[in-house]
Amino acid sequence: MLNKLIHLALHNRAIVLAMALLLMVLGVQTTLRLPVEVLPDLTKPTVIILTESPGLAPEEVEINITQPIERALLGVAGLSRIRSNSDVSLSLVYAEFSWDTDIYKARQFVQERLAGVRGSLPAGTEPFLTPVASLMGEILLIGVSSRDDKTLPRDVRSIADWTIRPRLQSIPGIAEVLNMGGGIKQIQVQPEPHRMAAHEITFDELENAAKEAATNSTGGFINTGPREIMVRNLGMSVDLEDIANTVVKIVGDHPITIKDVARVEWGVE
Repeated sequence: MLNKLIHLALHNRAIVLAMALLLMVLGVQTTLRLPVEVLPDLTKPTVIILTESPGLAPEEVEINITQPIERALLGVAGLSRIRSNSDVSLSLVYAEFSWDTDIYKARQFVQERLAGVRGSLPAGTEPFLTPVASLMGEILLIGVSSRDDKTLPRDVRSIADWTIRPRLQSIPGIAEVLNMGGGIKQIQVQPEPHRMAAHEITFDELENAAKEAATNSTGGFINTGPREIMVRNLGMSVDLEDIANTVVKIVGDHPITIKDVARVEWGVE
C-alpha cells in the first residue's frame, strides 16, 4: 500500500505540489487568526451567587444561607458541580455547568431556583449573580492610600467608591470592579439607653425619627393659572446637626430631639 502511494505521488508531482501549497496557505491563515492566550481560560461555565448577610458568623452563614442555596440548585439542567465558601457576613456559591452549556441559559436557570429560596433566607439578605466573567479575569489590583495620613481610611474608601470605580467600569471590557477595605462611610445614630429611658423614648420611635430625618417626600402640585408647580419636601441631609435636631416626639410642650437621646456621628458600616 505504501509503495502504491509513493508511486502515485511520483507520477502526479504537479497535483501533490499544488495540494501541499494549498495546505500551507490554509495553515498560515489559520495561524494568523488563531487567538493567543497567555493564561488560557480552562474553567467551565460558572455562575457565582453572592449573598451579603451583615452580622452573621461563618457558621450561621453556612447553615442559614449557603446550604439552602446549594439545595435549591440541585438538579438544575447541565449542572456538574457546586462549590461554596462561607465567610463573615458573606456567602459565595459557585455553580459549575458542563462545557456545552450556554452561560446565559445557566444564569436563567439559577435565577429561577433562587426565586423559590429567597423567602427562607434571613431577613435583609438578598442573593444576586455576579457579572459574567471568567475566574481568570482578575487583571489588576490597585491600592489607594493617603500619603500624608491626613485622610481617614473611610474617606479614601469614599473616593474609591464614587470617583475611581465609575471611571474604571467605563473602560470597555471591564466586567466588574470590587472595592475592599477602608470601611464604608455612614452617619450613625448611637442610642444612649439611660437617656432614652429618662425621656420615655423607645427604639422604634428613635429609628422612625432617624428615617424621617434623611428622607425626601412629595407634597403634590400647586396650580397657579396655566402652570403646575410641584411641591417637594427636601429632608435628606448629611449634616450631623440637622439630623441631631430632628424631633422624635413632643412631651407636653417640650420637643425631644435625637441629640437628647442619642449621639449622631460619622462612622464606618
